[in-house]
Amino acid sequence: MASGGQHGLAQSLFQVGGNTGSAAGPLLAAFIVLPRGQGSVALFSLVALLGIVVLSRVSMWYQATRQTLAARAAGAKEMVSPYSRGKIIGSVAILGALIFSKYFYLASLVSYYTFYLISRFQLSVQTAQIYLFIFLGAVAAGTIIGGPVGDRFGRKYVIWVSILGVLPFTLALPHANLFWTAVLSVIIGLILASAFSAILVYAQELIPGRVGMISGLFFGFAFGMGGLGAAALGRLADATSITFVYQVCAYLPAIGILTAFLPNLAGWETHAAFPSSCR
Repeated sequence: MASGGQHGLAQSLFQVGGNTGSAAGPLLAAFIVLPRGQGSVALFSLVALLGIVVLSRVSMWYQATRQTLAARAAGAKEMVSPYSRGKIIGSVAILGALIFSKYFYLASLVSYYTFYLISRFQLSVQTAQIYLFIFLGAVAAGTIIGGPVGDRFGRKYVIWVSILGVLPFTLALPHANLFWTAVLSVIIGLILASAFSAILVYAQELIPGRVGMISGLFFGFAFGMGGLGAAALGRLADATSITFVYQVCAYLPAIGILTAFLPNLAGWETHAAFPSSCR
């Protein structure tokens, strides 16, 4: 509702808040929690209180805007996808496979990157946390880039580049020295993070008028894959080694080839239930 038609940019802004918080986490852990102890985590509840204040204002705006849009939409035709049920189900399955690829690989970095650096390069915990912060900062930057690029050039192009395009870098990562490990992790974070905004908005355009359902489905699946990925990769690391985990996960972006089977959404029109300024 607040996007002004720039759905990709709005989705990126929404996500980058969470990604920025995730990026700051390791840095705060390194310089506040480690020296001061776990009790210092309670200080961060002040940020949560600030979030409550902000969201209370957003909820009032949302209520007023929703009532206005409902009045304008009275009598308007429901948005209908031009694709068959089978085509839609197949496309959603492909998008799910792409999310699996992205979040399983991200789980290997977010959950085990510090252990990998400590094990392979003998870094201290604090130094490894700084490297993790750099990687997560790249993820936040990639998130904000992916949305507007998708708005301008098309979601499918962003999905192609962000999933399959990261494959050469993930294959090189397990064989790099410390300097190039840091460089490659930044490149991987920038490219891979741009995918989710494009995937989510693509799905919303594929099934118009079901923004809430699609958002819930894809966010739930993404978080679920991240959690399952962390658990599965942890078990694999215990049975083999963390280096072996990165060697195996390096091939996950190859799943991006499935993007070729997604339909091109550009060129068809919908009967919008909302005015064009609010799409």
